[in-house]
Amino acid sequence: MKALHIGRVAAVVTVGALALTACGTDNVVGSGTTPAATTSGATVTGTLTGTGATSISAAMDAWKAGFESANTGANVQYSPEGSGAGRKALIAGAVQFAGSDAYLKDEELASAKAKCGPDGAMNIPWYISPIAVTFNVPGVKDLKLDAGTVAKIFRGEIKTWNDPAIATANPGAKLPDLAITAVHRSDNSGTTQNFTDYLNKAAASVWTDKASGDWPAALPGENAKGTSGVVKTVTETAGAIAYADDSAVTDALGKAELKVGDAYVAVTAEAAAKAVDSATVVPGRSANDLSLKLNRTPKDAGAYPAVLVSYAVVCQTYPDAATAALVKAFGTFAVGDAGQQASVAAAKSAPLSSTLAAKAKASFASIKVAK
Repeated sequence: MKALHIGRVAAVVTVGALALTACGTDNVVGSGTTPAATTSGATVTGTLTGTGATSISAAMDAWKAGFESANTGANVQYSPEGSGAGRKALIAGAVQFAGSDAYLKDEELASAKAKCGPDGAMNIPWYISPIAVTFNVPGVKDLKLDAGTVAKIFRGEIKTWNDPAIATANPGAKLPDLAITAVHRSDNSGTTQNFTDYLNKAAASVWTDKASGDWPAALPGENAKGTSGVVKTVTETAGAIAYADDSAVTDALGKAELKVGDAYVAVTAEAAAKAVDSATVVPGRSANDLSLKLNRTPKDAGAYPAVLVSYAVVCQTYPDAATAALVKAFGTFAVGDAGQQASVAAAKSAPLSSTLAAKAKASFASIKVAK
C-alpha cells in the first residue's frame, strides 16, 4: 500500500488492544439494531491533533478532560478553526482528525485518499445540537418565527423589528422600530451549511440559494469569525440577530422558537434529538461512513428543524498501529456514555441515541493500519 502521511503523532498502546466490532448500515438512524461495540479496557498514550468546528469547543474541552484523565499519558490538541478548515487539514494530512458540522462532500472524499490511503476518510457523528436563532432586542426575550420570516430577515427583506411579519406572530411582544442587523459567519462553517440547508428546505420560495458552508456574498449584514465571534457581535449590537450553536448562546440573548407545522418549537436538546431521529444515512458511501441526511421539515411538532450533527472526520486507514489505536480510543470515548454525558453537561447537546452511538463505536472500531 502507498505510504500514508497523517501529520505527526507519537502514540503507544500500553494495555492490550482495542477490540471493537464493526458494522455498517443504510437504515434510518432511529431504527434497527446494531451489535454493541465494547472496549477491552485498553489505555493509550501519545499526542492526538485535530482541528475544525468551533461549535464543539465546549464538548471538546469536556472530552479532552475525561479522556486524558482515563489515559494519563494521552494528550489531545484541538484548534477550533471552523469546519471547512478542519476538513482541509485532514485531507492535507496536517492532523489526525477533524471536527466538522458538515460531512465530507464526494470530491473531498476522493481527495482524502491521497493522505488516508485507498479507503479514504469517513464521517462519524459524535455531537448533536440545535442551532439557535439568537437575537438582541431590548425588552424582548421571546419570539416566534416561521422559516419564511427568518429567511427574509437574513436576506435583508425584513428590515425592522416591528415589521408586520414579526408582529403578527408575536402579538404580545413590544417590538421596537429598530433596524435589524443580521450577523453571519465570515469563515467556511458547518453551522452555516446546516442553517442554510434548513432555510433552503423549509423556506424554498424565499431562500433560493443552495445550502453552503460559505454565506452568500451578495446578501447584506455583518460577519464575524467563529461561533464565539458571532455571539460576541450579537451581544454588542442592539437589533442584531444571528445563528449559532446553542451551547455558545448566553442568557443575555433571546432565542426564537421556530415554526413546525402549526406549532412553534423552542430550542432544546430533546427537540434537536427528535429531528435527528428522522435522519437517514447518505447512500453510496462506505459501510462505516455515517453521513446523515437531516429532515428539515419534520412532521413531529416536537422536533426542532435547525439542528446540526457534528462529525469526527477520520481516516479509515492510518500509517501505524499506535496512531490508529489513539484515534479509535478517543473517538470511542467521545461517543460512549461518559463522553456523551460530559458533552450534555458542558454544551447542552443532545446525546446520541443508543442505536447511533453503537454504530459510531463500530465505525471507529473499523479503522485499520496500513500494510
